[in-house]
Amino acid sequence: MTSPTDETPPGIPAATVIVFRQPDRAAPPELLLLERAGSMRFAGGATVFPGGRIDPADRTLAARLMPGADPDLAAAQICAIRETLEETGLVLAPGKRVDIAEARDARALLLERGELAPVLERFGWPLDPDALVPFARWYPGHPRMFDTHFFLADLGTGAVDLAVDATENSHLFWASAQQALAMADKGAISVIYPTQRNLERLAMYGDFEQARTHALAHPPRMITPWVELHNGEEHLTIRDDCGYPVIREPLATAKRAMRT
Repeated sequence: MTSPTDETPPGIPAATVIVFRQPDRAAPPELLLLERAGSMRFAGGATVFPGGRIDPADRTLAARLMPGADPDLAAAQICAIRETLEETGLVLAPGKRVDIAEARDARALLLERGELAPVLERFGWPLDPDALVPFARWYPGHPRMFDTHFFLADLGTGAVDLAVDATENSHLFWASAQQALAMADKGAISVIYPTQRNLERLAMYGDFEQARTHALAHPPRMITPWVELHNGEEHLTIRDDCGYPVIREPLATAKRAMRT
């Protein structure tokens, strides 16, 4: 594989969100992570951020709620909110305070109906998608792989009630980026190449505001890794203008697992 070109075929639109909380301001922020069920075709057994593919209903709702916005980005924001509620029970960007009982009922309704719109209508939530900050966009360049928008979201102290969906995922937990990287180094968790690079980038930030400021200074550009020789060894490489402190890894150790 060489470096990507403008002829890269389109992939499957998807979205994911990196959820921050920081109960202790003296400690690094924690991130919400999910361990994928080992039986899943995509990234089975890997630790990832909440997310999934963009559905037609996400696009319909995005067009209604954000008529002047970029339609692909708006649909990705809706998808990230929907998938996070489905996978963890966490309500992102509701535009007002949501109690635990409401969140549980909202998740049940989402699982029943499969769309976010009926949930917003039932509970009267004035959704605030702008609370999700664009962070990155990754696409391996194969039409059967995910073209994924990454967002940042902040919970503040993070006093929330969460539960894994137990279908696509087997475990959820909070960890700082540094802790997650250490767990991956020890083999306690498995992370695919984009997650590894994002954790390294996230480890640079002392709080959500630092992450937000850095993200705004580096608007997402498509990241499509390619293989190149570096010091005589093949490395999986990404562009160097997107804010990442590490841009390559030996191909022999990179976990790609990005097919659907």
